[in-house]
Amino acid sequence: MRAFAPVERFVQEVTSRQLKPGYVFIGDEGFFRRTCREAILANLVPPGMREFSLYDFDLENTPLVEVLDRARTPSLMAGFQVFFVRGVKALYGRGKHDAEFAALADYAKNPNPDALLVLVADHISIPSDVRRMEMTDKDRYERIKETLGEHLTLVEFARVEEGEAVKWLNETAAAQGAKLDADAARELVDSLGGDMMMISNELEKLLLYVGEKKRITLGDVETMVLAAKQRTLYELTDAISSHNRARALEVLDAMLSTGDGDEAAIGHLYMLARTFRQMLVILERNVRDTRTLYQVLWQGFRIPPFAAEDVIRQSRRFKSRRELTRAIRLIAKADATLRSNPPSKRLVLENLILDLASEPKENQAPAWQQESLLD
Repeated sequence: MRAFAPVERFVQEVTSRQLKPGYVFIGDEGFFRRTCREAILANLVPPGMREFSLYDFDLENTPLVEVLDRARTPSLMAGFQVFFVRGVKALYGRGKHDAEFAALADYAKNPNPDALLVLVADHISIPSDVRRMEMTDKDRYERIKETLGEHLTLVEFARVEEGEAVKWLNETAAAQGAKLDADAARELVDSLGGDMMMISNELEKLLLYVGEKKRITLGDVETMVLAAKQRTLYELTDAISSHNRARALEVLDAMLSTGDGDEAAIGHLYMLARTFRQMLVILERNVRDTRTLYQVLWQGFRIPPFAAEDVIRQSRRFKSRRELTRAIRLIAKADATLRSNPPSKRLVLENLILDLASEPKENQAPAWQQESLLD
């Protein structure tokens, strides 16, 4: 499978300990990032030694030169060290960064054989079809390829095509001794928009749910996955489109109370942005019924049948395309804020929901920006 190939090669290199001087994890698909990290921990970092051999840095707080100095220095306590470095976007911000790139070039010429350097560039989104990559992400990708790619090995974390996601589901279920019905697999992938992190989490829940039955049906998916989305995501967008701020915050609280930490926060934003994009298409195409809805929404971007009429109704509450594009921009800004490791992810989400559920006013900064202005 094409999207899985770079990750499989990396895992093989880690397992065989045929490591390159360093790697760049490029792309925002959290499932692949988790898979690679788990492979590193399982093969290179013994559980009892992680305090001495595993390090996480952020270039927003720690200069790359300092990280490289740490990687270059042998450890007295651990035979092998692993350095995960987030915030790669900082290398391409304001000011000159020639010193950092020069230091990286020097390190790559004479790397520490007992250290693994991994830079995480998760500010770039790589679609399953690279021809559809947004121009901003494409420019960022090319800059990383021309700079970091000269010294480190790039490992792409692209979005997964629907067919590949279905195949992964079938293979993973079979490895657990369970069978996944074809319509159940397609519905699971379609309802979650091909997001592999969410798909893998939901499959784990489904396997526990079916237990000894060892068979996952469409009904199981509708019960365990789609029903949950009906009570949460579409209730949230219903409250937002009705400008019911109190109810929207109550639904958000329910979603966060049953979430899976930081990754769940990003996943909620992804699904929220996806629903608003769907409503934008519905509004632009003047969709009035479910039959027309499935004609204008392409495969992999469709709304689950149980929610179709609700989303059509919600989209009609927006007066113009401008209101929906404003909402999508607010979600995108909140997503960027979440990825910058703010003190409180819940606060970012709550302020976003307040902005989305409020009547838009001209020349008013969103709530999450007002918080930052007060600091």
